[in-house]
Amino acid sequence: MPSPSDPTSGFTPPEESFLELLAETLENLDRLPRGQFLQRFFKTIAQLDLSENVSLEYWDKILERRRQLADTLGKPISLKAAMVDVLASSTYLRVPILMEYDDLKKLQINAATDPLTGLYNRRLFEEQFEKELNRALRYNQHLALIILDLHQFKEVNDRYGHPQGDLLLQTAASTLRKSLRTSDYAFRIGGDEFALLLVHSDSEQASTLARRIRANFGSAVQVIQASVGLGMDYGIAVFPGDGDQKDALIRIADRRLYEMKHLERGGKARPAAPQAPPAPARASFPFARTPAPTAAPSTSAPAAAGRSEKRRWERVSLAGTRAYAQLADDPQKTARVIDLGYGGLALEMEESGEIGSRFSVVLHVPILPPVRVATMGTWFLFHRDPDFALIAASVLVIIIASTLLGAGAA
Repeated sequence: MPSPSDPTSGFTPPEESFLELLAETLENLDRLPRGQFLQRFFKTIAQLDLSENVSLEYWDKILERRRQLADTLGKPISLKAAMVDVLASSTYLRVPILMEYDDLKKLQINAATDPLTGLYNRRLFEEQFEKELNRALRYNQHLALIILDLHQFKEVNDRYGHPQGDLLLQTAASTLRKSLRTSDYAFRIGGDEFALLLVHSDSEQASTLARRIRANFGSAVQVIQASVGLGMDYGIAVFPGDGDQKDALIRIADRRLYEMKHLERGGKARPAAPQAPPAPARASFPFARTPAPTAAPSTSAPAAAGRSEKRRWERVSLAGTRAYAQLADDPQKTARVIDLGYGGLALEMEESGEIGSRFSVVLHVPILPPVRVATMGTWFLFHRDPDFALIAASVLVIIIASTLLGAGAA
């Protein structure tokens, strides 16, 4: 019985039938579209970057070589054989390697994707960003870049281990894939850093998408039980408004990313006025509840975070939001509101200064009007928070007030 590989058997492999059909189709095309197609064709099958004219020249050589070989051998010669002969004889392929197309595709996919998340990797980000930016320049179109990273990701790895961190990265990648259009690109460009390229998108469209991704990610991570405030920060740069160079756009998006981090972590750069609209709340994993003691306040420090004790009233965690407090006597001094309840509140500050055991603050909580409250029975717990290392290396102070008075107590 003749073998399918036997040229005299009459059996034509599917790939050879495809090439024959391709050759017939190309004959009926005009020179310009034929050259454009062949340029992409040679790039796909042999990774050759040829011009359109050179691609046309080599295709004509392949067809001529097939006719020559058929006349010499007295039997039909496949286009595949003629193509290998011509390209191997050229100066473009010095050491050609024969391999199955499926294996080649696997190598290409592995070289361009991140194995953990399945997103495109940093190398492809650099290449694709350059291509899309050139396209946007040529056709005078918008191109938006969003750089994102995960809030407190290092703490998740340190506290719960790398498998939990890997799960978080995969959750972020899945959120990005589900939120993007088919024309957009998602990349993992670093440990917990991601990048998006949004074609034909202006600043408003990019901001809307970034907020939606952030909210979707917050919903996705709620199922993970952890006492770490997890979320996603982002920075946006748009061509042409923010520049027309790749490095400049990356630098601007990266700067805006860290500005968002700085604002939301209680840095001094936070504006004192509450008029600015709050950003969408960062999704928080449930903090361990540490209710206030039922007995009268003492001078001892409260239980460490994560250790439970009874409280008469439930606390509402505001970690990850823009909630902050201004000292009534010195409005320039602000503190981040960690949690709030009828019986007390927890604030985080960069320095204690001359606050004293009793003081008044004005609370600025999203969706609520400013509220002035007076505190009493205050404890100070000194600690060094590694998450603030990017902003300031100073020792931070947590102020826990046992009693909340005033109109905002309810």
